[in-house]
Amino acid sequence: MSVVLVINSGSSSFKYQLIDMDRERVLASGLVERIGQAEGHASHTVASFGQQDAASPTVLDATFERDLPIPDHTGGFAVMLEAFAAHGPSLHDHPPVAVGHRVVHGGARFFAPTVITPLVEINIDELSVLAPLHNPGALQGIRAAKAAFGGIPHVAVFDTAFHQTMPAEAYTYAIDRRVSEPLRIRKYGFHGTSHKFVSEAAAAFLGRPLGELRQIVFHLGNGASVTAIDGGRSVDTSMGLTPLEGLVMGTRSGDIDPAVVFQLVRRGEMTIGEVDDLLNKRSGILGLAGVADMRDLGTRVEAGDEAAQLAFDVYIHRLRAYAGAYLAQLGGVDVLSFTAGVGENSIRVRAAALATLGFAGVRLDPERNAARGHGIRVISADDSQVAVLVVPTNEELEIARQTLEVAD
Repeated sequence: MSVVLVINSGSSSFKYQLIDMDRERVLASGLVERIGQAEGHASHTVASFGQQDAASPTVLDATFERDLPIPDHTGGFAVMLEAFAAHGPSLHDHPPVAVGHRVVHGGARFFAPTVITPLVEINIDELSVLAPLHNPGALQGIRAAKAAFGGIPHVAVFDTAFHQTMPAEAYTYAIDRRVSEPLRIRKYGFHGTSHKFVSEAAAAFLGRPLGELRQIVFHLGNGASVTAIDGGRSVDTSMGLTPLEGLVMGTRSGDIDPAVVFQLVRRGEMTIGEVDDLLNKRSGILGLAGVADMRDLGTRVEAGDEAAQLAFDVYIHRLRAYAGAYLAQLGGVDVLSFTAGVGENSIRVRAAALATLGFAGVRLDPERNAARGHGIRVISADDSQVAVLVVPTNEELEIARQTLEVAD
């Protein structure tokens, strides 16, 4: 059995999954959070499979939780190991052959999953200037994991790597090169692991060669992005230097006129830190309607809340704008996929986003769109020229696959 441990570390928490790669199923998963606070929290869930297979969602049961001080990531990994020892599955019977780490920002240095060496750690640290909220936590997790799991490969899988195939005209910002180049200011894109997984899964589901397909993938969650994919290669994506650019999100503004920042500082008397907080944490549908969750927004829309309706309309307007832009960049589209929490579950969002795309051969089947289901499913009409799919994303499995590729 080839088992891979996947780690997703933040500054004060980390998530993990232990995956049997022979069957591509989760053996256990968990979360260690509130690291460094007076009292931390850890949960560990052991999978129950029954009739499950790789194409069906894993049934999880037997969750065990603890509250205790967790001083740092090293202490957090000790808590995780204790959970495996106490509740299973046994790491002695299911030893990981490698550990895969999600790292948000690889800059222009990392194009592929990379075995972590001391030099790679230095590079991840240096790239923290581009992702100060993410890369430092990932590095802490890497070092703690290497201490806990020595003697096996540790692999970094970068959110930005999939988008390194974008052409220069797509990733270049039109500002003075003498300013942008030393500071590495350009579009990088994010959610790359998800966009890669979904585009490949869509091609396999349709039984069509990935290299022949023009795809648009909407990853719609609290954070959201859309990517134009030509022949399996990212050619443009909505997120930029940071995950703030692009679509309207749960709490992020997405695209705005850069001069808004100048006005907020000059006339609103806000500091740069306050503007950063506003655009990242108090904008998006939260800023417009007072709720960040699309389910709550939908409830308010149904109740006739005008602010909620406007927030929804702004959200959909931006989705359509990017769909149109990427249709033009690709010269048409063969497959359009929705994924992540909102994309996989919001009937209203999918229908509204596609309502104006009939000119491009997109026809949604209302009954298929409204039907609930697990796994990949078609929601387009039989006579639609474009296949419209709902594709559940699985970033952890994609990280494990890429880890195994370079660890062997």
